Amino acid sequence: MSRLEDAIRAGRFVATAELLTVDAGGLDAVHERFEPFEDYVDAVNATDNTAAHAHASPVAVAIALKQLGMEPVMQLVCRDRNRLALEADIAGAALHGVENLCCLTGDDVTAGDEPEARRVFDLDSTQLLVAARALSRGRYLSGRKLDPAPHLFLGAVENPGAPPFHYRGDRALKKVRAGARFFQLQVCFLKEHQERFFEEAAAKGLSAEAALIPSICLVRSPSALRFVDEKVPGIEVPHDLIERCEQAEDPEEACFQLGLEFARHALTLPGVAGLHLISFRREAGIARLCRELGIPTRVEREMSGYRHRVAV
Repeated sequence: MSRLEDAIRAGRFVATAELLTVDAGGLDAVHERFEPFEDYVDAVNATDNTAAHAHASPVAVAIALKQLGMEPVMQLVCRDRNRLALEADIAGAALHGVENLCCLTGDDVTAGDEPEARRVFDLDSTQLLVAARALSRGRYLSGRKLDPAPHLFLGAVENPGAPPFHYRGDRALKKVRAGARFFQLQVCFLKEHQERFFEEAAAKGLSAEAALIPSICLVRSPSALRFVDEKVPGIEVPHDLIERCEQAEDPEEACFQLGLEFARHALTLPGVAGLHLISFRREAGIARLCRELGIPTRVEREMSGYRHRVAV
């Protein structure tokens, strides 16, 4: 059982983080990216060609994280591979002890810097969950036996801040039926949408079936917030928030305080299981955020069975 699965099953507060993309530099480059916050997180996401930009493969990065003593969550998107390649990546990563898998459909190629690339989408994220669950039960999609079956802990994503809002909870429940046991929710700068999603999740039993982990984004500058608003599919940043940071005496500190504000709000939501932290600050912003929220280190959480006072 992975460390992340153990924490979620035990009901402990979980903290995960996104690894900044890696293109070169070997293990040192991977370690440099998570070293500032490694004491606080249960696992780190190895991303898969984020926003349709090519980077080092998630299988390679997940294995590197394992070698460096950090538990990976390997993301896989359906945009770039057919079912054979997806099954091969899951089985190959499992050979190296990678158990946590986050299944995504993936942004369209037009979001990236090589829009002429051919889309695949042989499966979508729900179908990928079904395929991964089949592998964990000892069968490829063809029915061919896989022995021994890899132990996998399956997750997915959902976006509380994008329409159609009424469909988000039901779609997440479909992913639960397909095998998802945790959700790393998309960054949401609209508190009312986040609240509505969590209220619906509680009413429909979603939060009882899977761990809901909202994402918090830390940036250095108001221009980064504007970039997210204009260029990142599915995320809206209200202009008054951007202007608040632009007009602040210290815009960089104002951006951090904005992330802290949304983290505090997320921790008040019913059934929240933890936080997924994404920092573009290239420093110890995640560790500082955890300290200011009063979140103990991972080892302290494991020893004490720490549960946030309003979580789970």
